[in-house]
Amino acid sequence: MSVIDHPLSLLPNTVWRERRSFAYYFQNAASSIGGGLDGEFWDTIVPQVCRREPGVWDAIISISALFESPEPCPELFSIRGGYSRSSSSFALNQNHQDALGWYSRSVSAIRQRIESGRLDVFVGLITCILFICIEALQGGVEEALQLYSQGVRLLLSFRAQIACGTVPAMEASWFEGTIVPIFTRLGSLALPLTRPLLSILLSHTEYTLAQQFDSLRSAREALVLLSAEVQLFQSTCVEYVREHGTSNIPQDLTTQQKMLLAKLKSWNTAFIILMELLRSKRLSPLQISISALFIAHHEVLYIILPTTLTTSQIITDAYIPNFQTIVDKSSIALNATARPDGTQPPYTFEISIGGPLWFTCLRCREPRIRRTALSLLRRAPLVHGFYKTKSAITFSERVMVLEETYGVAMNASRNTTPRSPASQSTYSEVPRLDLAKFLEDFEYPTSLDTMPTELGSMPTSELIPEEARMGPINVFRPRDGLPPGTTEKDLVKWNLSADQVFLRFSWNRRDVDSDSWQIVHENIPLTL
Repeated sequence: MSVIDHPLSLLPNTVWRERRSFAYYFQNAASSIGGGLDGEFWDTIVPQVCRREPGVWDAIISISALFESPEPCPELFSIRGGYSRSSSSFALNQNHQDALGWYSRSVSAIRQRIESGRLDVFVGLITCILFICIEALQGGVEEALQLYSQGVRLLLSFRAQIACGTVPAMEASWFEGTIVPIFTRLGSLALPLTRPLLSILLSHTEYTLAQQFDSLRSAREALVLLSAEVQLFQSTCVEYVREHGTSNIPQDLTTQQKMLLAKLKSWNTAFIILMELLRSKRLSPLQISISALFIAHHEVLYIILPTTLTTSQIITDAYIPNFQTIVDKSSIALNATARPDGTQPPYTFEISIGGPLWFTCLRCREPRIRRTALSLLRRAPLVHGFYKTKSAITFSERVMVLEETYGVAMNASRNTTPRSPASQSTYSEVPRLDLAKFLEDFEYPTSLDTMPTELGSMPTSELIPEEARMGPINVFRPRDGLPPGTTEKDLVKWNLSADQVFLRFSWNRRDVDSDSWQIVHENIPLTL
């Protein structure tokens, strides 16, 4: 007898809704959340666990209800890139009411199992993953991150049990083959917030890049681990360059850069061999979609690694063909995962086109490509990992408008073409614009559609000069601590609360007197 056969509520209508939600999970939610490569885990392992753990049943039907009705949700931008529910009043439909009730019941059941010592770690890990789904679909980013932290601790505990030989072989296999990669993907999505946890996770993960992949799944796991390494390396480089500049880059950083470039090349070679084999057997639509997604992610890493040890932003103009590849492959991936009505599934735990498109919006300054990327991002799943896509869309558009508007203003103030910091050329007329003052007075247009249409015909280096390009971008709240190099004096002029979200970025300013470039950091309040 399964959980389905047990009455889960005294109200018949509620029992019917629970069973309907469970059926919807099987028919619609499971395959979309798994992204095509983890279907067996979401279709088989999770439902099997729910047969002996009612709390897992409740979590599944809660996810299903939220998956079916992902909106309305409160839409207040938070530091984590998601939304805050604490100060918003909104009406819940029946699915949301059911989902919250079932989630509460699930949490209560799991807590009782923990307190009585009857919840094994494997079930705890699955529950943690399900709870992260629920929080993310509700916009509870900080809650999802707390669950992620708990999950990493459970991962290390479970790995210790495996080493002692106390874990069934099947559970150990699912742990290494599916659960660890899920947490690695989630950690990669949330850098720098998960950086310490992801570093710990990677340090306990055996990783040897194969010269040949036997499946798209093995290619994905290698790509995810490599992506995590690259992002951690990038954050280290950003911190070093901010503190010390680029005049004397340590040997260990350049050595690590070469090592990662070699790994990326090896991954690409192995992936090409795999694709040739799959093509010989005729690619399925799912394989075409997944391979396009992998190529888009590869292009992101291909751009990041050679450019991460420089302060120049204009250097990315050399990679415009790669940005074009990202949007082309993202379009293929989106078309393949679209539902019959043209919409995307509201949520995925899989790597998705969201990351590459977000990267393109911020780092590609060719106006047509970055606008295409923004348009595709609007078609992406509503929630990816921890984050709601809407905040990324709004944020990207604001950055794009700001850079292009400031670029136009700079070009209007001088007669020569701007150069990059690497150039030895000098200006015959230097712009007298002050970025901080420009930001204070700047009023955002309603959208990019209001920008001058002739911008598309301008060379990218003229459209957005080096000085107008925003460097490494992050957001923070004073209550969570100030970024390195930032003091309360830097923020006091805004006279805002500790909950205010600030945009932090760097830009390159040329000092006329010394004929040199300076890295300038800016903090401005961000209102979405």
